[in-house]
Amino acid sequence: MYEIFNRPPADPVQLPLTFSPWPVTLIVAGYLLFVLKLGRLFMANRAPYDLRGVLKVYNLIQIVYNGILFLLATFAFVVIRPYDIKCIMVLPQDNPFKTVEHVLAYAQVSVLHVVHHAAMVLAVYSGLRFYGYGGHFVLTGYLNVFVHCVMYIYYYISSQSQAVKQSPWWKQYITIIQMLQFLIVIAHSIWTLKQPSCNLSPYPVALVLFMGTLMFIMFSNFYVHNYILPKKNKLD
Repeated sequence: MYEIFNRPPADPVQLPLTFSPWPVTLIVAGYLLFVLKLGRLFMANRAPYDLRGVLKVYNLIQIVYNGILFLLATFAFVVIRPYDIKCIMVLPQDNPFKTVEHVLAYAQVSVLHVVHHAAMVLAVYSGLRFYGYGGHFVLTGYLNVFVHCVMYIYYYISSQSQAVKQSPWWKQYITIIQMLQFLIVIAHSIWTLKQPSCNLSPYPVALVLFMGTLMFIMFSNFYVHNYILPKKNKLD
């Protein structure tokens, strides 16, 4: 374990937080500590804060941010075309496409929510440090900014309309979009592994395949328990 964490980074040009495992580890640990313990203790005897104004601004920023990223990435994939979609190789840090790609990578309190955000941060860090920038992780980031753009459009509209907020339709189909995202990631990973001429290391592909499968299982479980079983119970 010591040798793994002290292995030289795959790319000598380092981004902030990638020079050592400790910054990311401490950030994730702090996040989990606050969400699972300190946050609950802090709010135990307090009324919920009214954050509607803050959330409206935050949602608008996220819509613009993710929308611009998606458009830039689409332009890069369609016009610049730095990758072969069948075998997305790692690019050196000084490649011009990295400007878009770096941001793509970074990308209710439930088990799904907590595991998703903690695991994604650790997976992105592991990919950047041990395999370099981009590569097979790019498609996941590309799909993710589109999904988040749709999600934050819903969050903003629901903050303005009580009817939308109370309707399960939006939430149900956003969850379906999220599951489709992970199915595409799973299918693309399997497709890449089957390319005989692809010189990409199988380990990052396996990592993406594992994370995509884990997320699909968790989102599917969430979907079944929130949108299928309640309807079945009503019919019974």
